[in-house]
Amino acid sequence: MHVRSIHRGARISAFKCREVTREIQGLSASKAVDVLSFTAKKAARLVLSTLKSAIANAENNNDLRADKLVVKEAVVGEGPTLKRFRPKARGSAGPIRKRTSNIHITLSDEVATTSEKPKQTKAKTAKRQPKAEKKANS
Repeated sequence: MHVRSIHRGARISAFKCREVTREIQGLSASKAVDVLSFTAKKAARLVLSTLKSAIANAENNNDLRADKLVVKEAVVGEGPTLKRFRPKARGSAGPIRKRTSNIHITLSDEVATTSEKPKQTKAKTAKRQPKAEKKANS
C-alpha cells in the first residue's frame, strides 16, 4: 500500500530541495527521519515535516506500522513563483523571483528489491575493418 503526503508552496527553490530528497529515497522511514534531523539545511526541515506527515497518515488512515515503511519516492516540483521588483539605477527596476516548491513523499510497506544485478550486454564479436579495406571490398 502506498501513502502520500504533499507540502505545497514551500518557500524554497526546488533545486535546493531536490538535493535533500535524493538522500532519503529508498531508505526506511526511521532512517530517513534520522538523516533529515541531522542535516543542516532549511530544505531538510521542510522535507522532514512532510515525511512525518506521511508517516502519521500511514499509521492513522491505513493502520500501517511505522517501522515497516520505506520511502518509495521523494519528488520536488516547482511551485508558483512570487514576482517582486527592486529599484535599480536610473529609475529602472530589477525583477526578484521568490521561488516556491511542492514536496511529494510516497511511502510504501513493500520491501524494495535493491539486490538485483544490472544486466550485462554482450559485446559485439565482429571486428571493425579499417576504412581502406572497406572501400576495397565494396
